[in-house]
Amino acid sequence: MGSILSKNILNSHRSDIHILVVDDDNRIRKLLKTYLVKSGFRVSECNSAKHARAKMNGLCFDLLILDVMMPEETGFEFTRKLRQHNDIPIILLTAKGDVNNRIEGLRAGADDYISKPFEPEELVLRIESIFKRLASTAVGPKVNFGPFSYNHELSKLFRNHVAVHLTSSEVKLLDILSRKNGGVVTRHALSTEIGAKSERAVDIQIIRLRQKIENNPSIPEYLVTVRGIGYRLVVESP
Repeated sequence: MGSILSKNILNSHRSDIHILVVDDDNRIRKLLKTYLVKSGFRVSECNSAKHARAKMNGLCFDLLILDVMMPEETGFEFTRKLRQHNDIPIILLTAKGDVNNRIEGLRAGADDYISKPFEPEELVLRIESIFKRLASTAVGPKVNFGPFSYNHELSKLFRNHVAVHLTSSEVKLLDILSRKNGGVVTRHALSTEIGAKSERAVDIQIIRLRQKIENNPSIPEYLVTVRGIGYRLVVESP
């Protein structure tokens, strides 16, 4: 019963997961996108590591599916370079199913490795497994608000167990506000703590953070304004 419940919870939040599929084979790329979209995920696609790098500069993704055998830059090479500065989950796809290639992929920093041909349902199950594993390792002091959980130890925000990309300034803001347990933090204090040039700069950062955590940023439920004083994060009681 417990496993069925956890699976249903995860399925209901697949739309929060944005996947980037990278494969130079147009047919396979389109098939993967079609199946993953039907399974409830948000999916973008590109045909090379170079194209993927450009997309990642402008958009935030929760997981990458990379083909290994791509021209110019292989999935192995791209994974190794990404791991120097990015911990996004990565699944490698390859027609080479021998043990040595699997080991090379995992050593490069991939979270999982699937050999072609494979059943699309297996890929979905592996994606779910990765996010369950990430959620189970996200331990430490945290605060909850709505579908969000902010982990102080990791300095990470999760929405239904899926990591939400934050800038360094947004992390600082959320860390300060969440540690107040619903208390008010003045605009001046926030400005000083995050090293903003002015209180107006704090207001701009608040607006940007609301765009990531509020259903309607113009009518905030969680990150609310205390007129004439500052801001507070409406958190759940521990």
